Amino acid sequence: MSWLLTILGIVALIVLHELGHFSVAKAVGMRVERFSLFFPPTIARIRRGETEYAIGALPAGGYVKITGMNPDEVQDLPPEVRSRAYYSQPPWKRIAVILAGPLVNIVIAFVLFAVVLWGGSYGGALTLGNLDPSIESVVSTTKVAGVQRGMPAQHALRPGDKILTVEGDKATPVSVVKAVEAHRCAGTQVQGCVAATPVHLTVKRDGRVVPVAVRPQYDSDYKRMLIGFDFGAAPRSFGLLGAASASATAMWHATGETVAGLGRALTSSKERSNLHSIVGITEVTDEAVQAGAGKALVVLGYVSMVLGVINLFPFLPLDGGHILWALAEKVRGRRVSMAAMWRFSSVGLVLLAFLVISGISNDIGRIAG
Repeated sequence: MSWLLTILGIVALIVLHELGHFSVAKAVGMRVERFSLFFPPTIARIRRGETEYAIGALPAGGYVKITGMNPDEVQDLPPEVRSRAYYSQPPWKRIAVILAGPLVNIVIAFVLFAVVLWGGSYGGALTLGNLDPSIESVVSTTKVAGVQRGMPAQHALRPGDKILTVEGDKATPVSVVKAVEAHRCAGTQVQGCVAATPVHLTVKRDGRVVPVAVRPQYDSDYKRMLIGFDFGAAPRSFGLLGAASASATAMWHATGETVAGLGRALTSSKERSNLHSIVGITEVTDEAVQAGAGKALVVLGYVSMVLGVINLFPFLPLDGGHILWALAEKVRGRRVSMAAMWRFSSVGLVLLAFLVISGISNDIGRIAG
């Protein structure tokens, strides 16, 4: 079931990306010949009006075919079709159509991140915090998450206990730490010495309030007194505006790190070893789906964001390449030849192909063991 949800999620990202192109192209009057999920050979098709809707056999993306995407073909089109061709339109219309696809993916990522934070999903908040450590998405609580063996807390606290008070005052993670540190060994503070007096806690355990007295122990590595337990954690409470702001911050930092990571992967074999193809991305997404809805939404949002960002790279046939040459035409006042466009794009395409092949090689090697 998780694999089905994973595939449906990734397919939805592709469909929505192409639907962005399709919708804006129709809105500005361009002639759309085909809307295809996946690439040829075509295994199913249906025509509605002037547009053919198809499903291809190669699950590596999708595409929208607009009449006249090659400027050299426009003059050979019938007059009634030529007026609606892609390269018959002013640059701003072309930019709007091409930008719509990546923009949809970026908006999807923003919305998913914000929904996870606003909804209070612990798994989602933790995953988003790992994606961008600058986002304080998870906060400590006074619930005992775990107890360390061989430490004083082993015989005094249990996982699941909630510390209510410390030394008679309301407990917070900070106040508990300070109260524990305030106790001292009778003599010199040395590794393993036990405090002369206990710290007094009250905990809620199985619905009952239980008093607990435990003597802290000095740890020379941490240079402070400890009783040996881990605080629990909970998702930070975000309002709608706070969630939106944190989502935008996470996207900004994650985008920068993703682009920088791809740049490092061109020169570092260690960085290249972390790359994935669509197979690896699907497996990672499947693991997230199995871990829960919150984590799955964050991972799916990140995949959507990366899809949008990579498509904006300024090389044909990526969306960013079309945008670049439409802007160049607007600035120059005349069209750039296809030969010049592809010469410029060739270097970038070689580098991207190198990264894609590295990702495929990593996944093959991992699957083969």
